[in-house]
Order: sequence, then C-alpha cells, then structure tokens
Amino acid sequence: MPTTKAAACAAMLVALAGYVLSGTPVLAAEAAGIDGASLSLAWGIPFVGMLLSIAVIPLLAGHFWHHNYGKVALLWSLVLLVPFVLSFGSGLVVYEVVHAALLEYVPFIILLFSLFTISGGILLTGNLKGSPAVNTSLLAIGTVLASIIGTTGASMVLIRPLLRANDERRYNVHTVVFFIFLVSNIGGSLTPLGDPPLFLGFLKGVDFFWTTQHLFHDTAVVGVILLAAFYLLDRHFYAREEGRAPKCDPTPTTEGLGLRGVRNLPLLAGVIVAILMSALWKPGIEFNILGTHVPLPSVMRDLALLALAGVSIWITPAFIRERNGFDWEPIREVAKLFAAIFLTIIPVIAILKAGADGALAPLVALVTGEGGEPFNAGYFWMTGLLSGFLDNAPTYLVFFNLAGGDAQELMTTHAVTLEAISAGAVFMGALTYIGNAPNFMVLAIAKSRGVAMPSFFGYMAWSGLFLLPCFALLTWLYFL
Repeated sequence: MPTTKAAACAAMLVALAGYVLSGTPVLAAEAAGIDGASLSLAWGIPFVGMLLSIAVIPLLAGHFWHHNYGKVALLWSLVLLVPFVLSFGSGLVVYEVVHAALLEYVPFIILLFSLFTISGGILLTGNLKGSPAVNTSLLAIGTVLASIIGTTGASMVLIRPLLRANDERRYNVHTVVFFIFLVSNIGGSLTPLGDPPLFLGFLKGVDFFWTTQHLFHDTAVVGVILLAAFYLLDRHFYAREEGRAPKCDPTPTTEGLGLRGVRNLPLLAGVIVAILMSALWKPGIEFNILGTHVPLPSVMRDLALLALAGVSIWITPAFIRERNGFDWEPIREVAKLFAAIFLTIIPVIAILKAGADGALAPLVALVTGEGGEPFNAGYFWMTGLLSGFLDNAPTYLVFFNLAGGDAQELMTTHAVTLEAISAGAVFMGALTYIGNAPNFMVLAIAKSRGVAMPSFFGYMAWSGLFLLPCFALLTWLYFL
C-alpha cells in the first residue's frame, strides 16, 4: 500500500517539513481548523484543476496520462500546499492535512483496497452469453448485492464476469455505463455498508436500518426504471448484431458455471463485521496524532481490514486472480488520484461549512426556505450535484451538518431532509466518473479489457440522459 499513497505522503511531507522548519505548534490549530469564511473561491482552483485534469488529459493525451497521472496529482497537491503554508502557517496546514488523511483518506483507501483485494479472489467460472436477459439479470443481482457487500465489493465481484459475458459483442459500452449507475452507486443505498456516505451517517448516529426503511422506495423507483431502460437499450444493440459475422470470443471456455475462491466469502463477511464493530464498540480510547483524534475502534478496524486483505492474498491460488484479469493498477490509480482530491478539496469543504458566511453562500441559500426551514428538494439536488464532483462522502457530511447535525432529530422531525441528503449523495455519485470511487475502478478495469469507454464528458452525456429524468421524478414524488 505505501506505493499507492505517494501523492498523499508527499503532500504530508511538504507540510511537515514546513512545520519542522518553522517550529509552529500544531496543536494550536486544532481547535478551529481553517476558517472557511475567510477563504475566497480562488482556493478552489487546485481542486478544479485536478478535476479538469482527470476529465481532459486522458482525452487529449491518453498515453501521457497513463504514465504520469500520479505526477499530475502531486502537482495539483503542491499547487495548493505551497501557498497554503505561506498564507496560514505550517501548523494549521499540518493539522488540516493530517486530519483529512487519518480520518478520511486512509480509512477510505484501506476499505477500497480490502474489498478490491478480497473480491478479486472470487471467480465466477463459465462464460455467460451476454444476452439482454442475462445482462439485465446480472445488473439486478449486483444492485441487490451492493447494499450487502458495498458498491466496491459488488462492483469488483461482478464487473469481470459481465465483461467476459459481453466480450464477443460489438456494442458493450452501455452495459458498463449502466453497471456504474446501478451496481457502483444506486444499489448501495439501503445500508451503511453500501456506500461511504451512509457509513459516515451511521458513525454520526443514524440507525443501521434507517436507510433501508426510508430509501427503499426511492431505490426501487430508480432501479426499476433504469433496469427497464437498459433491457430495451440492450435489445436494440443486440438486434444490430444479428446477421453479422460473429466476433471471435476472446475468452472461450467449455467450463460450466461455478464459483471459485469461495474461501474469500468469509473474508467479505469479516469486512462487514469489522465495519460494524468499529461503530458499535466505544471504549472511549483515542490517539491524538498532531491534533487529530483517532478513536481506537477506527484503528482496529483499519488493521483488521488490512489483515483480511493479507489473508486473501495468502489463501487465494494465483490462477484465480490471473483468470480474473486481476492487477493492482486500478487501485493504484484510484489511490493516487483520490489522494489529490481529498487534499485539494480541503478549502472547498471549509467554504461550504462556513454556510451563509462563506464564498458559496448562494449555494447554502438554495437549501433553505423563506422561513428558515429546510428545503428538501434543494438538499437533494445540492447534495447530489456536488457529490458528483466533490466525492459523495465529504459532501454528505457537509449537508448533514448544515441540516443541524443531530442524527436523532434528522431521523424523526426532519426525516425527509435526511432522506434527501442520503439519496442525493448515493444516487448522484453516478453522475461522473469521480463521484464515487468504484466508478473509477470499474472504468479502469473496463478500459484494461479493451472496452472503448466514453470520455469524462461523454459519460456525463449518458448520465444526464438517463439519470437526470429519474432524479426529477424522485423530486416530484418525495421531496417537494
């Protein structure tokens, strides 16, 4: 894992070096952190630059991006850090960077790494034929699994069988796009295990089954519409292949359907147990690391997840990962790019937290009614649209706190507001490749298997066409 966090480590070293040289006490900054009300929108330039790099460079210079994306991520990290240290002092910057790394980025990457590693050791054998019925069934199964083993786990278990089932078809891009919609995002809305934003809500006090009860109808409406749309679309493309010379199947096999690597299934269950225990076990012990308080259960959870990933590597025969087409590049890419995202997003989140006193006050006004009451449709769309570009986990926290931050009150008096925030964060993470980490991992795997995936903006054209009407319907049904 150290090689997968180069950008984060480099960023921390720059800030730590400034601290050592200046001797500024880190703990002095602990109480307040960055005052978002004092920040201008110019501090968001590195974050916007990072997003534009992800969107544009692969399209214009794909070979350069493939070999240098880590350097690009490091560049934008330094573009933020150097003026940050000069403007606010190394003590405050160290606190903010360490806080983001220890409480957000590192647990985020460890969870993804564990699910990626363990699920990569599970092989669905046999070669399904990617008919419209088979593809729709796989998407439906993945949508259900996403709330049980997480969007990352479900995505990693099913994306390779789906790609193998369709690798002899000429038209298969839409299959991966809808997979990202349903399995990598929308399906994870029913439990805190499904998607990181809901897990953060669980840690804040939201009951485990609250989302199951309050988001089931939202998920059912969107899921049924998208599955029906996919089936009709897949039938259209399937019919276009009839009468043409069959494409050579790159992965022919006479092996029957089966499941290999079943010893990894208890490890997936172990991931679920580790996450649950980290929230339920409250010994009251925490570690103060450069001003950031890290609870003991969080440390034990992350160590347990790394241990489970290690066990998976140890017990899984090499041929299973080879047949899965498994390699470490997708998780390396996600780790490096999201290190820069989590870092450059720090001032943006601070501005949002400042609410009406910050430079993004007009956005805050969009979620507040004339009498000061929450405007639920505004919460749904603002949480969702920002989740599509800012990563849905920190965005969820911003609007959770903006709505009061009291889990008991949000689950009862303002239940629809919490429903809007939760649905927006989970569902609209599907709007872009960077809205949710599994999106990028699926993209990387599909491209490595030869699928001509759409560009950043090309994908947004797909999501705009199929997702935005669904979200408009949800707004009319539940949030107005």
